[in-house]
Amino acid sequence: MPRLAALFTPGRAADVVDAQTRRLLEDRFEVVWAGPEHVVPGKPLVLAPDAVTILGAGADVLLTSWGTPHLDKELWADGNGPRVVAHAAGSVKNLIDPVILGQGVAVFSAGPRIAWSVGEYCLAAMLTLARRLPHFDHALRQGGWKQSAFRGHEVAGAKVGIIGASSTARALITLLQPFGCDLAVYDPYLTAERADQLGVRSTTLEDALQSTFVTIHVPNVPETQGMISRELIERLPDDAIVINSSRGPAVDQQALLDHVLAGRLYAALDVYDPEPPSFEATVLEAPNLLLSPHIAGDTAEGHLALAGYVLADVLRYLADGTRGPSFVDPAVWSIAA
Repeated sequence: MPRLAALFTPGRAADVVDAQTRRLLEDRFEVVWAGPEHVVPGKPLVLAPDAVTILGAGADVLLTSWGTPHLDKELWADGNGPRVVAHAAGSVKNLIDPVILGQGVAVFSAGPRIAWSVGEYCLAAMLTLARRLPHFDHALRQGGWKQSAFRGHEVAGAKVGIIGASSTARALITLLQPFGCDLAVYDPYLTAERADQLGVRSTTLEDALQSTFVTIHVPNVPETQGMISRELIERLPDDAIVINSSRGPAVDQQALLDHVLAGRLYAALDVYDPEPPSFEATVLEAPNLLLSPHIAGDTAEGHLALAGYVLADVLRYLADGTRGPSFVDPAVWSIAA
């Protein structure tokens, strides 16, 4: 029976491992769970760095999540390190040294499962701002009723500019299918064949930004930093709705806020540059701006599903080498989130 080390705290285990997955783990693996003695004092969801060596000794599989210390390449220095790293969270770029990918270590990430939660957030933000619900809410709280100065709009049939064809973008594309939108996707790595499979049209960045809705789904890499510049923001159509749930540095945040405060654009921001942000009262009171604290991928159901999501792929991989949707492909490491 393969040995699995769960390299996260008991508190995190309760957050990302549901009861069914826990039973499956105990049935298919010899499991070593982190205990209270492995936790950083004062930080109940953070594992002490030395716990990796202690718990991971002799393990075939490392099950990780938020709060797991960095897995140094020295773990594999003797050639007998774990065969699999299964990350019950999103990006693994801050978790592992990419050199281990070239040593036959299979890495899995629950990022695609989190992507669905992000897709739901983006759809919710689109609908909320399109129908001008914050405006109506604010007016009603101030004693108003019907508002003749503005009227909501529908998502159905609208042009949606999608910047980046990442897993979060693909989740949103699936959710938008019943709305019959014109889905214009900009991604330099999106092939014509893949665009056809997704049911979207590949286009330029400039065309994607000429949309009623613009939603951003790019990784934080040098090529994407500042890609939505002030100049491009100035060209956005009046009343366009901009949603950023990917990375704050991708957008000129001040330029976007300038146009929001002027009443020309609507925006939903879940990520910022820097984080956490510090905004003046005028920004916080803007009814055409939705703000959330980097929680687009954070849902109760989504979190509890994370360990089970990667574990299903790990078991298939150990059985016959199948690379499921959570497998981290070394070939796309440089452009991954």
